[in-house]
Amino acid sequence: MAKNTKITSKDLDEIKNSLMTEKKHLEKELEKIAVKNPNTDDDYEAKFTDVGSDESDNVSEVAQYSLDKSLEQTLEKALRDVNKALSNLDSKDYGQCKYCKQPIDVARLKARPTSSACVTCKTKLKAL
Repeated sequence: MAKNTKITSKDLDEIKNSLMTEKKHLEKELEKIAVKNPNTDDDYEAKFTDVGSDESDNVSEVAQYSLDKSLEQTLEKALRDVNKALSNLDSKDYGQCKYCKQPIDVARLKARPTSSACVTCKTKLKAL
């Protein structure tokens, strides 16, 4: 089956809309558990919720903070990936494999708009 590497302006619009929707979703999820750093883009800090002063409350606070911190880091990485893809779309670098410099299949980009590697290179990397 031949790969479709010819990306059209319609494809780009569809991908950009998908990325913008994902960006809004990630920012909304981050706002639930973290506070945005006003000095740095894409940087958040998990909120530490004070639920009380006895020992069991302190344990709950630390446990919740640990969970929120892990989730914050995961969401931040996803947001950075989305923002990088949006930046690449604007600079016309979007859709090119960062390893082999060949076009990434359009179906892959539609399925995973933040892809920066073609399937061949990604498969080789996972095998290492």
